[in-house]
Order: sequence, then structure tokens, then C-alpha cells
Amino acid sequence: MRKYQSLLLIVLTAIIATALYSCGGSSTKKSGDTTANKDTTKKAATTAAATTPFDVVDVIHTVKDYAKWRPVFDADSVNRKAAGMQVVALGRNADSVNSILVAVMVPDIAKAKAFMADPKLKAAMDKGGVISKPDAQFYHMIRMSGGPSKQWVVINHKVKDFNAWLKVFDGEGPAKRASEGYTDRALGRGIDDTTMVHLVFTVTDMAKAKAAIFSDDKKKLMESAGVIGKPDIRFYNQAQ
Repeated sequence: MRKYQSLLLIVLTAIIATALYSCGGSSTKKSGDTTANKDTTKKAATTAAATTPFDVVDVIHTVKDYAKWRPVFDADSVNRKAAGMQVVALGRNADSVNSILVAVMVPDIAKAKAFMADPKLKAAMDKGGVISKPDAQFYHMIRMSGGPSKQWVVINHKVKDFNAWLKVFDGEGPAKRASEGYTDRALGRGIDDTTMVHLVFTVTDMAKAKAAIFSDDKKKLMESAGVIGKPDIRFYNQAQ
């Protein structure tokens, strides 16, 4: 019975994570469609962010040739499944298409770390033409909202005090961010470093989103919230 309950929990969490991170399904409105922008803002202001928390590992690496890497990655799904891991997002960096982000839901952090250190994974990466050292970061996702998207931005940064930072972030509000071309999707904290904040936003207007995120006003807001150092900001497109 306990085994069945654990399996059921994993399945339910997988459904939640897929709804959150899945990179397909919805079409993108044109940036000039003001009606669509108003609707997006309204939804962002009213969407509830109450979902069962779960853990993920984000793996970023560069490949020689995506078309050659993808079949090897897909074939390795057998090993990921055996480790209880499930891919919930796969993106290509909008500014460097051979830089790949793989977000994987992990029910057991220790097993996931063992999997990442397994020589079999390195062999698969070598076979697929991975040419950079994989950067693997583990996060505990505590807020989720919104649905699937074809473009998104991931922002990671350290903070002096998470609760103080969260107050400023919530004070800005999802409606403000939606008006700037991106909507709230996920919020997490680093597992190995709890001062690390992990943010995922759906991009509804790339030009507006980049202008807002890299603006002086946003920089000042981050500084007032206690962000330490330069944030790591990466834009992604759905990997086909």
C-alpha cells in the first residue's frame, strides 16, 4: 500500500510539473495584439500559485550538433526513468542555440546526484557530442503558476535574506511583470545553497521582456531586495 501511495504521489507531481514546465501546446500571440496583452495581465494578476512543491535539477551544457545530440538524449530516457527522474522542460538558449537546458523532476535528491555522477551518463553525453562541462543545479520549487509556453526566461541570483527579497518581489507583483512582457511561472530556492533564488517566467513579448529585465529600474529593484552580485539571466525557446 505504501509503495502504491508513493507511486501515486510521483505521478501526480509529474502531472503538475509537466503543466508547469511543458514547453509545447500553446500558441504565442503577436506582440502588437493589445487585447492579448490585457488578457495576459489580467490572468497573471488572478492566477493562484498553490501547487505541491517538488524538486528539480537544471542541467545546462553545450553540444556540437543538436540534431545528433537529441536521439542520444532520448535513448537515455530509460536510465532516467530507472532513477525515478522525469524531464519536465527542454530548451535551447535563444542567444546560443547549442546551449541546452534540461530541467528534470527528481523525487530523490541523493539518487539524482548519484545518477549525475554515474560514468554511464558521461558516456552518453560524450556520445551525444556534449562539449562543455555540465552545470547541474538543484532547486526546491515552492511556487508554480501558469501553463505551457514556447519561450521562457530563467533568472538565478543570490539574496541576502530570502524573506526580505520575497517581500519586494511580491510588492512588484505579477501584473506589473505581465505588462512588461513576461508572466510568473515558477519560484524555487537552491537546495545546496538556500540563498540562491530560481525564477522562471513565460515570455509573451521578447522585446519588452528583455527591455524591462535589463533596465536600470529593474537593477535598482533587485538591489533594494538584497540581490547579491550579477543575476544569471537566460532566455530559452522550446526544443523541437
